[in-house]
Amino acid sequence: MHAAALTSPRLQRVLAVLRDGKAHTTRDIVRRGRVMAVNACISELRHHGAEIACVKQATAQGWRFYYTMTKAPRG
Repeated sequence: MHAAALTSPRLQRVLAVLRDGKAHTTRDIVRRGRVMAVNACISELRHHGAEIACVKQATAQGWRFYYTMTKAPRG
């Protein structure tokens, strides 16, 4: 995989959402970070050293995925 530079505006927007250390749904990250491929962004941030947990939770509407950053990327 070729990860974008950590200075990428796309990754910086996702980081801005996750920086509070709270759990965020995929939809929340899409809306607030203005990105579409959340799983790709998370993978790229992990490549740069971020520790981001993903929890899958069943709801009445279907599955929801919650992402929580526990450690910021290096750099």
